[in-house]
Amino acid sequence: MVTNRIFEGKSFLGQMLLVAVVGFLLIFVLPSFVSEFRLNLLGKLFAFAIIAIGLDLLWGYGGMLSLGQGVFFGLGGYAMAMFMKLEAQDGTLPDFMTWSGLDSLPWFWQPFEHWWFAIPIAVIGPGILAFFLGYMVFRSRVKGVYFSILTQALALILSTFFIGQQPYTGGTNGITNLTTLFGEPLILAETQQLLYSVTVMVMLAMYLLAWGITRSRFGRLLVALRDDEERVRFTGYNVALIKSVVFAISCAMAGVAGALFVPQVGIISPANMAIVPSIEIVIWVAVGGRGTLAGAIVGAVTVGLARSYLSEEFPEIWLYFLGGLFVGSVILFPNGIVGSLRQGLEWLVARLSGARPWMRGGTTAPAGSSATSTGVVTTSD
Repeated sequence: MVTNRIFEGKSFLGQMLLVAVVGFLLIFVLPSFVSEFRLNLLGKLFAFAIIAIGLDLLWGYGGMLSLGQGVFFGLGGYAMAMFMKLEAQDGTLPDFMTWSGLDSLPWFWQPFEHWWFAIPIAVIGPGILAFFLGYMVFRSRVKGVYFSILTQALALILSTFFIGQQPYTGGTNGITNLTTLFGEPLILAETQQLLYSVTVMVMLAMYLLAWGITRSRFGRLLVALRDDEERVRFTGYNVALIKSVVFAISCAMAGVAGALFVPQVGIISPANMAIVPSIEIVIWVAVGGRGTLAGAIVGAVTVGLARSYLSEEFPEIWLYFLGGLFVGSVILFPNGIVGSLRQGLEWLVARLSGARPWMRGGTTAPAGSSATSTGVVTTSD
């Protein structure tokens, strides 16, 4: 159907053209119409969209709801922040290490002096951790709400652990005062513009990667696992391995998001790894539309912009508005923004094509058919 081609992107060339057009508009056209502050805000929201795409791949297509994606976002952010902090210190110890009484750089910090180590580890590290953690969990056939609780506990444990390691992680404050990236001051508008453009390109690349996965045989297996895991297991597939791989991919995307987020804000702290940010990520996907990759982007940007606007206009009660937005979207639009648009367009296409939605069962009668008084659809030659 036309709606499938629009929303699900079954045409590869059409999907590539769509991504190219969106990238051109976001990188070359949009910056001319927004302020420097808004552009920086959008850059952070597009970084959030990357982690939302990963969660949508895991939850929307694989049926595994993770409430700990903030952990892997934070790990990617810390890896990038360690490189940026050492670059800014120019051979001296980071300030929080000096305050804690350290007189030499810890051994596990030393490799982060090199960008070629820090940037790959920001992506690979969360992915490897997620794979081994997931394999142990899924091999024990932990699933459903128990998997969600376990990932939420992981967020609580690691955020508390990072807070307690003041000499090595900066404690509650985290790693702050990040001022340069590859020698370029972060305060410059040109640097922020470049970071924004890179974030947009990476976000679109992650979208294409996730889109390709969902259209592959592996993607069909994910949907089968979501709908009937036991049947997939009985057909001979290694369910634990499949679920571990998609969990690793999702968490690697979270690491990418964290690495792109840090240069745009100049700070990373254990608060980014806590439970609340992880729940917010779930809200983005739910509002945008679970099981629609474009919905993950739409949800992250929409909720982020709403949060920014409401906090500026209603600083004392903005959280109530944001909560009402989420509750309202779930009640009124359970399929999310993109899912509801898809249904609406399908209805419109059906109406324009002459098909009629029948009262019984909500089915659509094919062209050249009629309904009897008993609700049975008969087709005429």
